[in-house]
Amino acid sequence: MMNPFTSVLDLQRQAWEATADLADKSKVAPERTETLENVEVGQTPSEVVYEENKLKLLHYEPMTEEQHDVPILVTYALINKPYILDLQPDRSVVQTLLEAGFDVYLIDWGEPSKLDRTLGLDDYVNRYIDNCVDVVRERSGQDSINILGYCMGGTKSAMYAALYPEKVKNLALMAAGLCFAGDGGVLELWGADDYYDPETVTDTFDNVPAEFLDVGFALMDPVANNVTKYVRFYDNMEDEDFVENFARMERWLDEGIDVAGKAYEEFIRDIYQENKLYENELYLNGEHVDLTKIDMPVLQIVAEYDHLIPPEASKPFNDVISSEDTEILEFATGHIGMSVSSRSHEELWPQVSEWFETRSNGTEVEAEPETPEPEAEDAALAEDVAGDETGPADLTDGGATVETDADVGTEPDDIDAETTDRTDEEVTARGEDDIQAEPAEPGEMTVDEDVVEEVAGEDAASEIEAETDDLTDLSGVGQAYADDLTEAGIETFDQLADADTAELATETGISPSRIEDWIEQAQNR
Repeated sequence: MMNPFTSVLDLQRQAWEATADLADKSKVAPERTETLENVEVGQTPSEVVYEENKLKLLHYEPMTEEQHDVPILVTYALINKPYILDLQPDRSVVQTLLEAGFDVYLIDWGEPSKLDRTLGLDDYVNRYIDNCVDVVRERSGQDSINILGYCMGGTKSAMYAALYPEKVKNLALMAAGLCFAGDGGVLELWGADDYYDPETVTDTFDNVPAEFLDVGFALMDPVANNVTKYVRFYDNMEDEDFVENFARMERWLDEGIDVAGKAYEEFIRDIYQENKLYENELYLNGEHVDLTKIDMPVLQIVAEYDHLIPPEASKPFNDVISSEDTEILEFATGHIGMSVSSRSHEELWPQVSEWFETRSNGTEVEAEPETPEPEAEDAALAEDVAGDETGPADLTDGGATVETDADVGTEPDDIDAETTDRTDEEVTARGEDDIQAEPAEPGEMTVDEDVVEEVAGEDAASEIEAETDDLTDLSGVGQAYADDLTEAGIETFDQLADADTAELATETGISPSRIEDWIEQAQNR
């Protein structure tokens, strides 16, 4: 039986603590308000090298003395501003690519006016993207260039690669909506022709207002978008770094742009409702967007927890194109987390940079490598350990699921000079400790079996089960919090015990005090 006097005292103590917490937050409120109003975004230096209508082509200043031969043109969606790819210096896809030695260009579509209501996919692909590609080709002296397309920009990039394969050296598609045969998630369901007529929207508004689109996206997770994130902001208001990160994201979300009416109609009708791109039935201005023409190397970067473009709306695309060099990097994050989370920049983007680098310096990748004899395998392994630049990368720190149709050689990043003294048996044993086999459950990592065999021999490709813990066993961790932790790469008690409180709080938006408590529980298990 509860002691009534103890209960009263406990309630009084909680009230005092809440009052003290409110007083502390009130002291910093003016400073945090200023942060929200004046936070900076898109800080990587650039210059406009081409303009057409509302479009601007940005060229970023190099960050290395030497650049790779083939530049990268980044193509983003039409519905938001592209600085999500350059949100802040330490979480910038643009800066990460620059630091990897690439010459980077980015298309800023601008916002269409009423006069642009008739702009369609043909205008964006055959005119705007093609003109930008030609500018980059001329400036770089390259006949073909790399293209990285994100979200709707990835869909348009795939169309462009099918129409102009001779101008695309390598194609990377990031969270791109490509396949809508029933597995495209909530947006595909809402946009089905049984329920939704895009022309009704454009007849009403001409161009589709950003506010209209924002409401739809917010309704996909109304509690998280309208309640939870503000509760988390209050809990973390004293953390200036958290407030800055929050302010940048809120500014990006608030600065949505309208979508040209005709392009919106065509995208919903032809891509979502009729799945014409994936079915190879799409035509732009009478010209067939023939997927069999996509024969260049293709990398798909997909987010395991993407609720806007689920992996199933992207991955099957590799099966209907002609390229023999295709690869999928599936990373445990969400649609936006791929570009802004610290873990993505630590683990995912170095792999993307390596993929581009291998194919951007005049070296070709064999599509179907022969399996070497044991003696040759040992010799190749010795070369890789000694520092051969074309050796396979150790993917065990990537946190991503890798599916590849080509044996891609990249430099190992976790083998130091001392490994040159290891015997073949020691190197093989190291590989057996580090490499996880397919298949993986959500949140786990797998490595292609062919890559495993080349790094450490056939024995290393045996099944190694990934260990995960039920985080809801911890006091105060419900399923929603467990999902947030999983998205941040925390799947075991050991990972949680070793986590940095401030970084994890920033990554998840969860109160640092909660995370400190969970870390302590994990350390005591």
